[in-house]
Amino acid sequence: MMATTHVFTGLAVVAPIAYFVPEFAVVLGVGAILGGLAPDFDLVFAHRRTLHFPVAGLAVAVPAVAVTAAAPSSLTVGLAAFAVVAWLHAASDAIGGGLEMDPWNDRTERAVYDHVRRRWIRPRRWIRYDGAPEDAAVAGTLAVPALVVFEGWLAAAITGGLVVSLVYALLRRRLIAWTPDWLE
Repeated sequence: MMATTHVFTGLAVVAPIAYFVPEFAVVLGVGAILGGLAPDFDLVFAHRRTLHFPVAGLAVAVPAVAVTAAAPSSLTVGLAAFAVVAWLHAASDAIGGGLEMDPWNDRTERAVYDHVRRRWIRPRRWIRYDGAPEDAAVAGTLAVPALVVFEGWLAAAITGGLVVSLVYALLRRRLIAWTPDWLE
């Protein structure tokens, strides 16, 4: 899935909390955005292995939520949002395609690495590849609750992310032809 789809997933998860506890809306939004993006910083390392924790991430997310429930503050709420969304990002990569630049060719059975079992989780391909039409549809759908709840610069960032998602989805299959050989 696109990084923006992961961000919109996280924002959709925290939107109800932000609606009912508006004093934490900004930290929830920032935590969700950063948590949705952070696992993909491993693109320069071993992508979907270095910073993706689809199973082990739950061991961080659950205590973070528990601490937040016991002692809600801007810090605990933001960290919990980050931990939950980063875990959701890693776990949901298994529903997409594989790691290759052109996953529509279904060449690999590696979606995301499970550090607990020390093996790769296979791609389910419910969303065939990042930027697929169904990925854009999911991103657009998940952006709606965030656009309803969040205001100001967060709403502007969500709108910008939605535009980027749609443009990327329109160009995704062409991008592989435009990619320099050394990146493949």
